[in-house]
Amino acid sequence: MRVVVLASGSEGNSTYLETENIKILIDIGRNAKYIKEKLESIGVSPSEINYILISHTHKDHVSALKTFVNRYKTMVLLSREMFYDLENLKDYENITIYEEDIVLNNLRIHTIKSSHDAPDSRNFIIEYKDNSIVYVTDTGYVNRKYFNLLKDKEIYLFESNHDIEMLLNGPYPKWLKSRVVGSYGHLSNKDSAFYLSKLIGPHTKKIILMHLSEVNNTQEKALNTLLETFKEYGIDFNDIQCANRSEITEVV
Repeated sequence: MRVVVLASGSEGNSTYLETENIKILIDIGRNAKYIKEKLESIGVSPSEINYILISHTHKDHVSALKTFVNRYKTMVLLSREMFYDLENLKDYENITIYEEDIVLNNLRIHTIKSSHDAPDSRNFIIEYKDNSIVYVTDTGYVNRKYFNLLKDKEIYLFESNHDIEMLLNGPYPKWLKSRVVGSYGHLSNKDSAFYLSKLIGPHTKKIILMHLSEVNNTQEKALNTLLETFKEYGIDFNDIQCANRSEITEVV
């Protein structure tokens, strides 16, 4: 299994995942031209994508969906609430509605509820043979009831959206600051670091910090907060990188 983040941030989000016989996009923000170019840069044709897995219906996660599916007729995986919220899919035939688990050959995707201001919002635990990936982003908090499911996976794609001081002292209007820090908003650097310190384990190989705010965060602050928190908890782990809004990450 290999994974690469194609884009991550308020401008658009998309992550590519493949196994021996399945190719998936988790979300499809930005635009179809951008997605096509980034896929081709790693040797993948857009027509090869078997599934688009939707986490929620905010524009930065679905903005390229209509153009992409009209062009390539890709199967879309989403919940019933998401389907009803996406008007442009009402006449589209290649739809699979998920509830909790999704099984695609030997690939298993366990969906968990995230806490975000969308009609429905999910995060994912993806397992294939001995490989495992956690995808947690666009959530105000992580429910403790999911901790056991999320523990000790190989790759963590994990939101670290904002530095709290930068957000509170920054240019956002008061209502937007309240939304971001609220229980239906986004994880701060401190939130992300706390959760990751509780979740990673001896099998963990890589952490990619996701959805960093261009206005209210920096890669340095996100990385330093995580490393300092790990140090407090006696965790020795430093294979960490930050996803970028316009550049792909390394292929893991």
